[in-house]
Amino acid sequence: MKNTGLDNFCFHHLRHEAASQLVEAGLYNQKAAAISGHKSMQILRRYTHLRAEDFFSKLDRIQSQ
Repeated sequence: MKNTGLDNFCFHHLRHEAASQLVEAGLYNQKAAAISGHKSMQILRRYTHLRAEDFFSKLDRIQSQ
C-alpha cells in the first residue's frame, strides 16, 4: 500500500463500493444484500453510499420522457 500511495485503505472499503455500485446499477436491495453478504436492509443502507450525480442524471432522464 505504501508503494501505491493509499494511506487509509482496507479491503472492507471494496465491499462498500461494490454495494453502492450494485444498487446504482439498479439491483433491488434484496439482491444487492444477497450478493454483498449484508444480512439486513438496514446494514446495506448504512454501507451503500449513492452518488448525487446518479440521482440527477436519473431525474433528468425522467423529465425528458
